[in-house]
Amino acid sequence: MNNKIVLLTCILSIALGACSRDSEPTPASAPPASAPPPLMSQDPPEPLSPDSLARLVRPHSPVLGVAKAPVTVVEVLDPACEACRAFAPVVHQLLFLYPDDVRVVVRFADFHPGSAEAIRLLEAARMQGKFEPMLDALFERQQEWAAHSAPDTARVWQIAGDIGVNVARARKDAQAASVDDLLRIEAEDLLAIKVERTPTFFVNGKPLPTFGDQQLLDLVASEVRNQKR
Repeated sequence: MNNKIVLLTCILSIALGACSRDSEPTPASAPPASAPPPLMSQDPPEPLSPDSLARLVRPHSPVLGVAKAPVTVVEVLDPACEACRAFAPVVHQLLFLYPDDVRVVVRFADFHPGSAEAIRLLEAARMQGKFEPMLDALFERQQEWAAHSAPDTARVWQIAGDIGVNVARARKDAQAASVDDLLRIEAEDLLAIKVERTPTFFVNGKPLPTFGDQQLLDLVASEVRNQKR
């Protein structure tokens, strides 16, 4: 498919605002006008403190793309967040456009009911080398399991089986002490960095000037250019 068509499709898919820690997101089937508004501010966000910068990437953080790429995009996501699902094609587009220059580091937020179970599954799938297809499947089939009024966490395990995850092994791995520690560290880091909504993006430690797909694309393009100078 033509790259411009792919990019246009990605941009048009961003019809939802970010999901808040404190507010109930609008179901994906609702009209876009009733969705939470995007994060917009007249003033640019404050730069991260040295402590917050140190917390952005942890050794346990999943990485999409080339591990040593010079541009690091940190995405804080919730697998049950509709806006995170809508941004997934844009994230894939970044990795497609800059295969040698950009890596995406994933940080987890469990802002919605059922999210913690999905995160545990993602970690267990990563132990089997299936993190990325598992994340894609949870987003693609989000409406099957992530209704915020009544999440169906049993369904995430059925989805895992559908993509070839060894579910019996994954159920055991998902309850490991290391996964407990991961959830604790993620929560502590998000509080310290003051992340209140998903998705939240940082590009080489810089927050987006305002929330939006084009803002993300522009900031990544700028950082890639800077690295090539």
